[in-house]
Amino acid sequence: MRSSVMTPENAGSSAQRGRLFGLKKLKPAVWLAPFALFFYLFQLAPMVWVLINSFIYEDEFSFENYLEILDSSFMLQGFSNSLWLACWSSVFGLAIATLLVSSLRRVDSKLRDGVIAFTNMSSNFSGVPLAFAFIIILGVNGAITLLLKQYGLIEDFNLYGKWGLLAIYIYFQIPLAVLLLYPAFDALSDDWQAAAALLGASTRQYWQKIALPVLSPALLGTLIILIANAMGAYASVYALTSGNYNVITVRIASLVSGDLFLEPNLAAAISVLLITLLALITLINQWLIARSDAARGTHAKR
Repeated sequence: MRSSVMTPENAGSSAQRGRLFGLKKLKPAVWLAPFALFFYLFQLAPMVWVLINSFIYEDEFSFENYLEILDSSFMLQGFSNSLWLACWSSVFGLAIATLLVSSLRRVDSKLRDGVIAFTNMSSNFSGVPLAFAFIIILGVNGAITLLLKQYGLIEDFNLYGKWGLLAIYIYFQIPLAVLLLYPAFDALSDDWQAAAALLGASTRQYWQKIALPVLSPALLGTLIILIANAMGAYASVYALTSGNYNVITVRIASLVSGDLFLEPNLAAAISVLLITLLALITLINQWLIARSDAARGTHAKR
């Protein structure tokens, strides 16, 4: 019968195993330390700075910055224009991306890989180069603009107004939506549509009753990301309009970089309101996703 008496050698080996186990548990935390440091320096610290300075007015703690924003029709117009562009570009971009991804599932793999590679490339084509490309193509003397005028299809198109900006917003929303939605469509099985067709369901009924309910969390999540992406767009708008179109990101930039109207505390207050607005939209999205999941669960039990 083996003895269970603890010897100094056994005690030493147990302590060594305990130390090794403790080091193994600490190893993931050590690897996460650089990420935590960068997250603090570039995410948390700026947000805390913005929040604190948004309440500073003439070196005193005050709500004056927020009152000034709410009393300014010019600032409210900036929020309104940004929301209009963000919402409509997100809806159109999401709709086009959904049709594109749905079609990609039914084409040859080489063509599908080529389209995804092009989408990856075009998702990084933004800012000043994108604005310059649109000026060449759809500007006052742009190639497509002159061609459409020649055939009488359009009389006047202003790239530098809200409809021109909506076009450029939709363009850079589509690649991002495709990249976000492409993995989500793997949740759909090809056999589902075949089974629905055997039971007499049309293509519209399949999408309405089966596909869209399954994809609804991904669609809603992508919509929120697109809205946030559009609300934060700055370089393309500024390069296209030279800051003459009133969107909220241009207003923030003008307040922190201007020589005559340098008001960083007011810019901080605008940023806090923008963050609050995006947080509210995100909470609404999470509520809709929760309701969608609950409805699917209830339907499955039946």
